[in-house]
Amino acid sequence: MDAFRSSRRKIFVIGNNKTGTTSMGAALQALGFSLGSQADAELLMEDWAKRDFRRIVDYCETADAFQDVPFSLEFTYQVLDYAFPDSRYILTVRNSSQEWYESLVRFHIRIVGKHRLPTADELKSVSYREMGWLWRTHELIYGIDESSVFDRQVYIQNYESRNRRILEYFRYRPDSLLVLNLSNPTAMASLCDFLAIPPGMRNIAMPHLNSSRDAPA
Repeated sequence: MDAFRSSRRKIFVIGNNKTGTTSMGAALQALGFSLGSQADAELLMEDWAKRDFRRIVDYCETADAFQDVPFSLEFTYQVLDYAFPDSRYILTVRNSSQEWYESLVRFHIRIVGKHRLPTADELKSVSYREMGWLWRTHELIYGIDESSVFDRQVYIQNYESRNRRILEYFRYRPDSLLVLNLSNPTAMASLCDFLAIPPGMRNIAMPHLNSSRDAPA
């Protein structure tokens, strides 16, 4: 871990939201890494939308590890790969894209509290982070509008194509990318191997936080 703290090496969790990113953040903290503030990072989403990464790169000086928006978004990992050489990237995944979509839907149903798919207007009225921020995530990340919000095909295509691009980007750099499914009982061991965690620090169970059901969130 000293190797991360003594240089510009960082740990970036780049899996989509609802693939275990919150749990991954907790796991990294349990292993002794400092974690960037998710609340602060998510407010940089408009910078990401403009492809202006200056404040995002500056923010990455605040901790060892980072997850969720904007790190779970396209283009961010490419910029950070240049800004922070020899960093480590963790692509969290679900058992299937369908499972990921269902988890995403349950999360938004829970936030809006209507026990059904939220409408665009309901998403716009949620004050999570700031008023309208939740709607903007759908608009900017998935390219939807009021008529296509929660269109299963659109969201799943986005999830699958982005994961393919990440795998292609790191194809010849297996030491830089770990693909991790937190439902796998060997997930923590794989994480520790990837980050070269000393044997004496490995008796930690993988956390499962912010679950929209029983699966990692």
